[in-house]
This record gives sequence, structure tokens and C-alpha cells, in this order.
Amino acid sequence: MDYDRYDRIRAVQWQGDHLRLLDQRLLPQEERWIDCTSAAQVTQAIKDLAVRGAPAIGIAAAWGVVLAAKQGEPLVPALAMLRAARPTAVNLMWALDRMKARIDAGADAAALEREAQAIQDEDLAANRHMGELGAGLIAPQSGVLTHCNTGSLATSGFGTALGVIRAGVASGRIEQVYAGETRPWQQGARLTMWELVRDGIPAKLIADSAASHLMRSGAVQWVIVGADRIAANGDTANKIGTYQLAIAARHHGVKFMVVAPSSTVDMATASGEDIEIELRESAELLSVAGRRTVVEGADAWNPVFDVTPADLIDAIVTERGVIERPTTLAMQAMFGR
Repeated sequence: MDYDRYDRIRAVQWQGDHLRLLDQRLLPQEERWIDCTSAAQVTQAIKDLAVRGAPAIGIAAAWGVVLAAKQGEPLVPALAMLRAARPTAVNLMWALDRMKARIDAGADAAALEREAQAIQDEDLAANRHMGELGAGLIAPQSGVLTHCNTGSLATSGFGTALGVIRAGVASGRIEQVYAGETRPWQQGARLTMWELVRDGIPAKLIADSAASHLMRSGAVQWVIVGADRIAANGDTANKIGTYQLAIAARHHGVKFMVVAPSSTVDMATASGEDIEIELRESAELLSVAGRRTVVEGADAWNPVFDVTPADLIDAIVTERGVIERPTTLAMQAMFGR
């Protein structure tokens, strides 16, 4: 695997005394960095989607705890503040629980810094391993469709679903990548295409509404997506629009793959019915890049995520292994109760 070509982006960077985040709201037009010196600033960056993607949110939050410790802030309120930043992505809660366990064990700021670095390093190793596992499921000369952004921008590096795509391209299994635009924040158009073009990967952007037509044409054999939370039965919460892709994929005989680290699996959540779906301001849907495009007086419903039932998923790929056609028993066998 040529990681020098396919793993060059680092959107979350610890600088020793502050956290540097690539502001993903401004890509691809501008590459601007945000320097966070407090847990409150990290929290705001997460809320504002300057940093996004479930693994990256968890990593950033862990560094937020380190900043609080270095500044002598009370850690319990800092943990609560960071935890409340986004409700759906379980990686945020997982990373903060891991940091809290170290705090409860008496860790000082230096020990917390080592723990946050371990969380970030482990995510990168997991992504690279998932890339190999997922790519191994794909037949040569395949086309794939992905949704939202699941690459280096959303993780510590390489990516989850986009890591599988990178590994698949590098191994000659994937010939063409299609990326849905992903309204209303256009993560596919702005971020995924930015990553794919930088890597020289053959990629085409499609309107979200073109996905079923694309599948019908026979151009894609897999839909490959990430996840923000995977329930104990295999139901998966991901960016809004994922569920309809899974329905269309099943109708057209296209396989559907979910790629996420084991920290995204929440065995305490029985099914997708129990996952809280974040709602954001209607203004995000009524505007494009901050400019209103819908008539004044109109309202909108703006859920950020939806849930894909396990019976529409052909494979869940984590660094622990692959679960094909996920069930509660299969999930329990790999992740425990």
C-alpha cells in the first residue's frame, strides 16, 4: 500500500500546547486552520462542524480534555460540555469515557496527553486494517458509490469507507468511484471529491437524486459508507440519505458495505430505534454556503442522520473483522453483549 500517496492528510493535529483543526466548512475553496487552546473552543468547533466525522470528533474531544487538564480547569464540567457537543456519534462518548477512566485512575495532564495520542494512533491503525479487509470483499474492476465524507478529514487519517476505497483503488479492485453530493452541507461534493482528486483517484460527483439511476445503469457494484453509531443488532446510523441508498442498492442487486472502527459499535443500544437522531437548524437546508436559496417564510425539517436496518447491509467492516449480513448474534459474537 502506497501510504505516501493515499494517506497524506491530517485534519486533527496536536501541537503540544494547542489543538490545530483544518476548518472543513471552508473546503475546498480555502484551507484554513483553527487553533484551539481550550476545551470550550474544541466544543464549539465540534458543534459548528469545523471538525466532523465520528472518529475525528472523538479524537478532537479527547484533546479537549487534555487542554482542560493543562489549564487546570475542572474536568467533570469539561467532559460534560464536550459530551453535549453532538448527540448521535458514539465515538465522541467512547473517547470521553476512555479519558474519564484515566482521570478516575488519577492520571495527570501528561498521562491524559498520552491517552489522547493513543486514541488517535489506534484510529489510524484501525483505518488502514479496515481498508485491507473491506477491499478484499470487492471484485476487480468494480465501480463504487460513497456518501458523505469518510476519509482522512473525518478520521485520524486514511479513512473508514474512503480507506476501503483507497485500498481498493491501490490494489486494482476499484476502477471508478462515484460520490454523492450530500446535501445540505455537501460533504461529498466539497470534501470527498477534494480528497479523491488530491489522490488522483478516478472519481465523479453525482447529485444525491441520481443514485438510483446510476445503480440501474450497472456502473456500481458496491455502496460503501461510514457510520456514526452501530447498534447491537447491526442497525446503523449514518449521514442522512444513507437509508435510501441502502433501499435502492437492494432493489438493484448492488451490495452495501458499512465501514467503521469498533468504537462506533454501541452494544448498549439494542436497535436503531433507540438511536437519537440529531436535528439541526432549518436554515442549513434553506441556504447554500450561507446564502438563502428558498423563499422567506418557508420552513424545513433537517435531520442530520438516518438509520439503515441491518437486513439491508451486506457487510459491516471493523478492525476486528468482517460481519456479513449482520445479526444480533453475529454482533454479540464479535463485540460481546
